[in-house]
Amino acid sequence: MLESENPSDDLKSSIRATVRSLGFDAVGFARTAGEPQDARNLAAYLAEGRHGDMGWMATTAERRADPRSLWPEAKTAIVLGLNYGPDVNPLALGNRSDRGAISVYAQGQDYHTVMKKRLKVLGRWLTANHGGEVKVFVDTAPIMEKPLAMRAGLGWIGKHTNLVSREFGSWLFLGEVLTTLDIAPDASETDRCGTCRRCMDACPTGALPEPYRIDPRRCISYLTIEHKQAIESDLQAKMGNRIYGCDDCLAVCPWNKFAVPTSHAALRSRPNLAEPTLAGLALLDDSNFRELFAGTAVKRTGRDRMLRNVAIALGNSARPSLNDIIKALATDSSELVRDSAHEALRDRQEQHLE
Repeated sequence: MLESENPSDDLKSSIRATVRSLGFDAVGFARTAGEPQDARNLAAYLAEGRHGDMGWMATTAERRADPRSLWPEAKTAIVLGLNYGPDVNPLALGNRSDRGAISVYAQGQDYHTVMKKRLKVLGRWLTANHGGEVKVFVDTAPIMEKPLAMRAGLGWIGKHTNLVSREFGSWLFLGEVLTTLDIAPDASETDRCGTCRRCMDACPTGALPEPYRIDPRRCISYLTIEHKQAIESDLQAKMGNRIYGCDDCLAVCPWNKFAVPTSHAALRSRPNLAEPTLAGLALLDDSNFRELFAGTAVKRTGRDRMLRNVAIALGNSARPSLNDIIKALATDSSELVRDSAHEALRDRQEQHLE
């Protein structure tokens, strides 16, 4: 039997087989060198202040623009994807004003935990069988994951600024293994959005003013998760019942017609988080909050910010039966929650819902 003329192809085939055995749904290879355009895009984003409360983006900007700044010896980025596709329409809950809508990605186990365990196993296997050194990353490191995933062929960055996959639509978690091994890169994916602008038109707050440009300061995901203070009144009214994240721009993407529900049990929606009642969430103290959201991405937001969001959702509901619950939140120990509840009550009075 003849040996392969390209050892890198043999190595990639071996890695791909192991990746599949570990349960990853997608894999691609890219050079670690960052693209100059990525650095320019990041600089413009920060200069316009679009990062809002996400100060860490500014402090890590220099490292974020080029993965080699994290580890100069790294030659190859192995980019992995996990499918977290939902088995129901994420937008269906929008019409149920007594329920709180939590983004699909946060309804199951925290993907950081799920992904990192598998990345570590892959890293150990790679060094044991093929040599080199590795470092693994999942979102928390200053790496521009989406451009890297595009260069690795996993998908392209859509007009909503998120990754779109031909196979999995909008629903891929990303992780990376950087290695000192020199592995041939895959072909970069091309933009396939065409003239479509459904994601832009679907955004409730107008956070996508033009293709491929997002203003997180108006994005519901940013407002409900990252923003630490009170939310502006004009944006509150557009949040509806969204209390943690927003899936609207992702869910309307036509490429989701090829997506399939996740096969990973840990990433499936927990029944108690798929459509929680606003009334029940409003009763959470810190201990109950930590118990309910243990092991999920929601926990990092904290009880007070979550109940701020719940108060806003209650205010947006047209159900008079929720008035007493909002009044109870208006006496909460958290100033952030109290202020949001008072504003919700004022809005309801103006709408004659009290």
